[in-house]
Amino acid sequence: MTTNITVRKVPDHVKQALRVRAARRGRSLEEEVRQILVRAAGETDGSRPLNLAEAIAAITDPLGGIDLDIPARAPPRPPPGFEE
Repeated sequence: MTTNITVRKVPDHVKQALRVRAARRGRSLEEEVRQILVRAAGETDGSRPLNLAEAIAAITDPLGGIDLDIPARAPPRPPPGFEE
């Protein structure tokens, strides 16, 4: 079931920012606002929730991803001695 709502007194700069955001995603302003509201309400499109790695990838992949240099590991320390 769907319904219509009207939001009055949205500042011009907010409307413009939403238009730009929608255009970047290839959506109409109406669809962009709809998607924002659906996400804010905690609803999903039926897909499973993202885990942390997927959430990070969803943010970084459109920007080209992230390549991290992982430093070499140092040898482990010797275990503590319990002799007196």
